[in-house]
Amino acid sequence: MDPSMRGLIEETYFETAEEALARSVSKLEAHKEGVTAAAMMLSSLTGLEDEPAKAEVVGLNLRPATN
Repeated sequence: MDPSMRGLIEETYFETAEEALARSVSKLEAHKEGVTAAAMMLSSLTGLEDEPAKAEVVGLNLRPATN
């Protein structure tokens, strides 16, 4: 994966997960929201279908920050 694309995916994932955690949702829910947002962004930029885009994001093994 192109490093700049990976950076956009990570940025989208972490921003979304942090916003979810700020709303006091569980880490699992924050992770799911982050994956969904990052997959939607990836899909919109590359034309990938939803499930392959989601698989790409999940494959990066991202997790919400632990504070």
